[in-house]
Amino acid sequence: MSQDVYINLPVKDAARARAFYEGLGFSVVAQFTGDHTACIRVTDGVCLMLLDRETFAGFAPGPVADPHETVGVLVAIPHDSREAVDAIVEAAVAQGGSDTGRKIEHGDVMYGRTIRDPDGNVLETGWMDAEKMQAAMAAQKA
Repeated sequence: MSQDVYINLPVKDAARARAFYEGLGFSVVAQFTGDHTACIRVTDGVCLMLLDRETFAGFAPGPVADPHETVGVLVAIPHDSREAVDAIVEAAVAQGGSDTGRKIEHGDVMYGRTIRDPDGNVLETGWMDAEKMQAAMAAQKA
């Protein structure tokens, strides 16, 4: 049985957060989007549930962290190429997010960068050649 995974993130303004993620090319799941929420489909089976801080607090079993001050979750979003990774970082900055300046490079096997949305939530965007990564990991085990 296939089910979606929803990653809940606190935001100050659901409409602004929705516009940011739409500006990155992600789609909105209308049936789960309202005045205080926005559901963003990231990939098949994975959605970001953007909840204004009051709504988020209603679900949280403890205090809601300020993502500008602390990092509670790293949301990793895969892309098809290094160029696509760079393009999403550029789009994030154009939409009001920020480039953290953090890059991860492992030759021709993996490339990643980290961005923050306007609310401070951290997104890792990356590309990996899965076949080369599997071969490298198998070689390490041998």
